[in-house]
Amino acid sequence: MSGRPPAEDIENSAGATDRTPVDNADVCVVGAGPAGALVADRLADAGHEVVVLEAGPRFDFDDRLARQEKAIRPTYDRPDVWDSDPERDAHSNSGEWIYPLNHARAKGVGGSTLHWQGMVMRLHEADFNSKSERGVGADWPIDYSDLRSYYLAAERAIGVAGGDNPFAPPREEPRPMPAFEPSYSDSLFAEACDELEIAMHPVPNARNSEPYDGRSSCVGYGTCQPVCPSGAKYDGTVHIESAEDKGATVIDRAAVQRLDHDADRITAATYATPDGEHRQEADAFVLAAGGVEIPRLLLLSESDQYPDGLANSSGAVGRFFMDHLFAGMGGTLDEPTRQNHIGFLTSESHQFYHEADDKFAPFKLEFFNYAGPSPVEMALTGDDWGDDLLERLQDGYGTHIAMGGLVEQLPREDSYIGLDESTTDNHGNPVPDVHWNVGDRALRTIERANEIQRSILDELGVEIEWTAGPDSTGPAYHHMGTTRMSDDPADGVVDADCRTHDLDNCWIASSSVFPTGGAMNPTLTIAALALRVADAVDTAV
Repeated sequence: MSGRPPAEDIENSAGATDRTPVDNADVCVVGAGPAGALVADRLADAGHEVVVLEAGPRFDFDDRLARQEKAIRPTYDRPDVWDSDPERDAHSNSGEWIYPLNHARAKGVGGSTLHWQGMVMRLHEADFNSKSERGVGADWPIDYSDLRSYYLAAERAIGVAGGDNPFAPPREEPRPMPAFEPSYSDSLFAEACDELEIAMHPVPNARNSEPYDGRSSCVGYGTCQPVCPSGAKYDGTVHIESAEDKGATVIDRAAVQRLDHDADRITAATYATPDGEHRQEADAFVLAAGGVEIPRLLLLSESDQYPDGLANSSGAVGRFFMDHLFAGMGGTLDEPTRQNHIGFLTSESHQFYHEADDKFAPFKLEFFNYAGPSPVEMALTGDDWGDDLLERLQDGYGTHIAMGGLVEQLPREDSYIGLDESTTDNHGNPVPDVHWNVGDRALRTIERANEIQRSILDELGVEIEWTAGPDSTGPAYHHMGTTRMSDDPADGVVDADCRTHDLDNCWIASSSVFPTGGAMNPTLTIAALALRVADAVDTAV
């Protein structure tokens, strides 16, 4: 009998036991995802007394195989793998589009990188100047050149494997590790793309193609998105543990309830733990809890002085909520495709990215290595055994193939995160109310992406069985825009250094500061901004 615990009975016993405040803290970081982890590590390395408050638990690495067992079940939801608390994580929807918030977020030390896909692209240069170059959206108060050195530092810190992309922005040197080899299904796509003159290039991945930073190379479990049992895929715990080694204090199960403040400074973060409520004082505060919980915390911190929420003189806190839209298509071939042998993407195309204008958004194409059910999923969903099961697996598995893509959504004032006063979490606080609205430009672009996907699949001879188009699209779960960056305090929440316009000692490290989202997965930009925030805080404190 296995000595590992059953998947249903995993205990989060690795968390801190002393959850009392730290005396004489220089910096309090709220959130222990990748942004908070990188900020804490860099500031601890600079000699600052850093405390990190994380609402969720700390997970034991040794439990990952048991979590993998949960992840292969046909009905799993990614937060279930990471023990999501439905009451704590409750939310509501009152926008035009339903936003399934809890489908893809997990609270715990490591944040969303506990179950992310691990794609790490830089935004393109034009993404920073959407209003000027494309005639829509907003311009960032910083340019690509301002983040370029931080992108490089983030790639080194995380550990990125990748190769050449002729459509990507200029870079200083190759990524730290070579790209993963194209998959078998990539070779099938390549034949069709060559005929159609569509370029394919490697996906930059935050997983090791060779040993790096004390972690092994990828060993091919194939359950990458909900859980990486080997640790080859980066997650925020890497820099949380590094920060702790340098003297930082990380307090898990410490849900910040409000930010206490005076006229222009935060004085303390009040947080709830299993053993009571505490106040953490510090000279500076960095909010790194993501694009939903950061605006929620600011709105919960309202006072007589700030009746509309903290740092909200502009009225922009929670506003301009954005995500990336999914465009996809798939079906079956009359030959093996070897799908689900690899749990991550190895090839993509940015060829059409620079066609973006005021009518069409930027988008990228993705060539999936996973399509259709895996043999494990098929076996677990049937009641047949032996030869009957084998026949069903042979008939139904191995010929699926699919493509995906991400499409930019423009910032809209009527797309926002608010508070639902009628529903509270297990601390008695109003839950986030997601108002998600999508404009015609994104929907037109999904149609355009679908047209290209169809041309590739038709060239391959695929019998198309499903399409994620304008009427069936969904979010990529990239929460952006809700504390946007701006030069003018009337237009946003933070300045070009990600310091709040209203509060002298509060910075935000998150995709919530993005004025626009582009069509690139946001984590590398989050990481670059986090390192830049750390330098700003280091100078100020």
